[in-house]
Amino acid sequence: MKVLVVYYSLYGHVYQLGQTIAEGASSVEGVAADLRRVPETLPVEVLEKMGAVEAQKKQVHVPICTVDELAEADAIVFGTPTRFGNMCGQMRQFLDSTGKLWLSGALVGKVGSVFASTNTQHGGQESTILSFYITLLHQGMVIVGLPYAFKGQMTMDEITGCSPYGASTIAGTDGSRVPSDNELAGARFQGKHVANIAKKLTA
Repeated sequence: MKVLVVYYSLYGHVYQLGQTIAEGASSVEGVAADLRRVPETLPVEVLEKMGAVEAQKKQVHVPICTVDELAEADAIVFGTPTRFGNMCGQMRQFLDSTGKLWLSGALVGKVGSVFASTNTQHGGQESTILSFYITLLHQGMVIVGLPYAFKGQMTMDEITGCSPYGASTIAGTDGSRVPSDNELAGARFQGKHVANIAKKLTA
């Protein structure tokens, strides 16, 4: 059984969560998890001005996702940074190219899940994930979030991401904060949870 983790990450936070989600999915017996990036739409000179070139170089080994790969997976976990409470433009453009999958019903019945990153604690993690699910529902996917069985989302010991809608992290206003152990644990739990449910659905 195959789980596809499809993401966009400008500075590496979503990439790190995606790796951890893939680890969680792969921990389920009989499940293979593959990491894929969506195509970049920003010119190199813009990435340079944003200080994102080094983070992008660390991800070049991750293959660019094709639309056909989505249809081949049993479950897809999408990752995106937040842009004004919504997914980023790179992810939106990629999803807008999946019309043929919608027309053929290729994603109907597959598990779909989402994780995200914001700069601040209240920067739109939940709205980004929830609004992302609208697209997945139009594709006929079965939505899977991050249940309260993951006790880490109820912690009061730290400022942290993660909600019932999906794993998330806070990057900080300057992007210097890295995903915490609790946020990574949430991502790992989500990956395993998605894989287990997809395994039941494909049985």
